Amino acid sequence: MMNLKLHDIIELKKAHPCGSKRWEVLRVGMDMKIRCQGCGREQMITRSKLEKSVRKIIQEI
Repeated sequence: MMNLKLHDIIELKKAHPCGSKRWEVLRVGMDMKIRCQGCGREQMITRSKLEKSVRKIIQEI
């Protein structure tokens, strides 16, 4: 289990359609809410799916 915290900046393996790979964690739980750092779009995703797609944690707060 990955240790993701509120407001961490993460890099995903695949880029968002806007071109950015960086996302900010807005909600932590079984479902995670993340915000794209390129266009600002917010998305809900399950924790298991998010943990599989994270390449690295860029900034921990």
